[in-house]
Amino acid sequence: MDFEKLEIAANLIRKAKYAIAFTGAGISVDSGIPPFRGENGLWNKMDPIFLEIGYFRKKPLQSWKKIKEIFYDTLGDTQPNIAHEILAKMEKRSFLESIITQNIDHLHQKAGSRYVYELHGTYKQLVCTECGSEFDMSFADLKYLPPTCYICKGILKPDMVFFNEPIPAFAKKRSFEEAGKADVLIIIGTNAEVLPAAEIPVVAKENGAKIIEINIEETHFTREITDIYLQGKASEIMKGIGELLYL
Repeated sequence: MDFEKLEIAANLIRKAKYAIAFTGAGISVDSGIPPFRGENGLWNKMDPIFLEIGYFRKKPLQSWKKIKEIFYDTLGDTQPNIAHEILAKMEKRSFLESIITQNIDHLHQKAGSRYVYELHGTYKQLVCTECGSEFDMSFADLKYLPPTCYICKGILKPDMVFFNEPIPAFAKKRSFEEAGKADVLIIIGTNAEVLPAAEIPVVAKENGAKIIEINIEETHFTREITDIYLQGKASEIMKGIGELLYL
């Protein structure tokens, strides 16, 4: 860990008028959640077709069996790690305004963060494919698949963005608004290769924000827009930042 760079990053956050965080799968690895891509990624265990919206509509039972196995049988027991906790403490101490996340795991909220914009939705909520009614996942009995709507008996779908589905309009709008206001943006655990997520740090940079990047390996951000690159695991780097901010 480069302590000189860590101190520079902590000072930038301390002096910021409007700092935000932009997080991806890398922040949740130490909570036991594998990333989607890479050697131990979910796509090595699961065919992405099960998360394609057209396939889900045609074969909801087959999709739900895989979705339950990969997400619902594991995510419910996962807990936030120190990186999530430090971000929540930063918000409470007014060092951080909001979090934009590509994660569906709800761990930022579990850690206590209040202003979280979920670009790719959340596994915690289910939505009816017929009438659009929304339910907390605790209302569904996943012993019986596919789960159905209490109002119209339509099939319920996890309220996360499937392939060939649009990003939630509210989350997208607010994320870009936040990026436009930020004077510091902290990238944590993502290379954000998919659009529109990839554009968010760029928008912040174009509006004058300083970019702090925390990733295990360099990304296209590192080469193109990052001001301070902190190489390492999110939990270790965020622990160091938290100590320097006296959290």
